[in-house]
Amino acid sequence: MNKVENAQWFKSSHSNGNVNCVEVAYLDDVVVTRDSKEQAGPILTSAFEGWQAFIGSLVKGEL
Repeated sequence: MNKVENAQWFKSSHSNGNVNCVEVAYLDDVVVTRDSKEQAGPILTSAFEGWQAFIGSLVKGEL
């Protein structure tokens, strides 16, 4: 069975129940993201280190 099928997806606590969100799941060695409105659609896969760098840039206001 595919790891993504077993993923525990979650939305940001800042989404306030909004349906237009990005969902994230942590797998063994990667982070996967998808559009909450298109859960069967494409999935973006990132190395964990890349995800941490992306979130760090968001927090610092660099993006």
